[in-house]
Amino acid sequence: MSAGRRGVVVIGSGVEELVAAADLAKAGFRVTVLERGEAPGGPAAPEEILPGFRVDPVFSDVGFLPPGTRRDLELERHGVAVLDPDPVLVAPGEGGEPLVLWRDPGKTRASIATRSSGDAGRWSGFSERIASFAAILEAISSKLPIRPAGPLRDLVPYFGLGRRIRALGPARMTELFRVLPMPAYDLLDDTFEDEVLRGALGAMAVRGVFLGPRSPWTALALLHRQVGSPAGVFGPRTIIRGGVGALVAALAAVARDRGVEIRCGTEADRIVIEKGRAVGVSLAEGDEVPAHAVLSGADPARTFLDLAGARHLDPDFVHAVRQIRFRGGFARVHLALSEAPRFAGPADGPEGSVVIAPGLDAVERAYDDAKHGRASVRPVLEARIPSLADPSLAPPGRHVMSVDVRFVPLGDAAPTGNGAAEALGDRVVGLLAGHAPNLPAAILGRRVLMPADLEARYRLTGGDPFQGELALDQLLFMRPVPGWERYRTPIERLYVCGHGTHPAGAITGASGRHAANTIHQDLERAT
Repeated sequence: MSAGRRGVVVIGSGVEELVAAADLAKAGFRVTVLERGEAPGGPAAPEEILPGFRVDPVFSDVGFLPPGTRRDLELERHGVAVLDPDPVLVAPGEGGEPLVLWRDPGKTRASIATRSSGDAGRWSGFSERIASFAAILEAISSKLPIRPAGPLRDLVPYFGLGRRIRALGPARMTELFRVLPMPAYDLLDDTFEDEVLRGALGAMAVRGVFLGPRSPWTALALLHRQVGSPAGVFGPRTIIRGGVGALVAALAAVARDRGVEIRCGTEADRIVIEKGRAVGVSLAEGDEVPAHAVLSGADPARTFLDLAGARHLDPDFVHAVRQIRFRGGFARVHLALSEAPRFAGPADGPEGSVVIAPGLDAVERAYDDAKHGRASVRPVLEARIPSLADPSLAPPGRHVMSVDVRFVPLGDAAPTGNGAAEALGDRVVGLLAGHAPNLPAAILGRRVLMPADLEARYRLTGGDPFQGELALDQLLFMRPVPGWERYRTPIERLYVCGHGTHPAGAITGASGRHAANTIHQDLERAT
């Protein structure tokens, strides 16, 4: 049977799924993508909060999209333009000048020096050290996850990584292994004295985890956030003109150019399994799409427990899936604005992130509220005004603003439309208005997405867009569950990709490419 006659059905049309579909079609497979929404993208599809005011509802930025992936998929030819917002981060203080982190290290040191000359002197060494450690994680993310119990040949790609770690030198190599398990609180408390700087970096360390900065391994989360970023650039990594939705549109165009059929408004109801093998997908409308292989971009709980069904799986595997922690722990507040918020700092406004986290203890206290099941009284806020760098997202002279609100537990987060969501929205606007007084009067429209909304609207278990918390015990060969880390599953010809697989925590295209290559190899061997 030739590759061109083999059909692969892909469930979902997020970035990773579209990358996989494009790669499989290029290899000669017949690929059908099923998307329940009316346009490609799933949680990454853009939405309007008012006519002409376009936002990315779930994801604040692309993450790390390697240049090689952009080149191989010819994304620039399909309109993808990468922006470099500057400054990358603004952190207002309780008084005085804000902390501003720029792409230019000298300008960043000068800003830090207005608050602490000692911190300014330590900044370059800290930035270079973090960048060298993040580069190790970047190298790991580009490879198939290691299998501790696998054959020795699986370790060959990691030999070069070992040499790279040794090349750090004895002192820095020791420091790497000291930092990895540390609480971010200890790492930052050991290094800096200014509370605004410590709080801003602490906020970076709790993105993707439902933990406070005093929790072990949150330093690893900070390193994870820096993968793909130049030294000292703490903020959004890859910003696409038109937002994440523009990347989705380009990938959909690439996939269609290669012959992929994208069926929107088509919901997968069940993966059809016969004699332990996936043979197609049954649709909610009653039809069935046959396939030689099925690739699911849904999160592991939805893939295995809902679409495949526990009856087809070993009880130990089902137990492992049910133990995955899906704790998104954050809400999103989107604002349509008549003018840009006027934060103190750069005259042209903050193109990167605005972080409201007055200090490390403030971040920890925000987590304290949430771990007891309550939305934080003073949540950590990471806001972006993407229309400053990309005016196409709003009508002329108008702006959009999107705010990540941490920490908001799922149990406290009843769906939008009730008092809890509106109260949280009011609280967020009030906190931001303390630093941008013109904000409340500029609001033309508002949408608050609580964790329950993220779960119900976008099928994100636990309201978790990362499809599983980014904790050490849920990364590398333990993602999605130990023993099934390389995109295959216990069900023959059923494969997985997306944030719930390695590498996690950002839109990279890597899991889609790894999964497509795995499917290609398996089906070629089956001929």
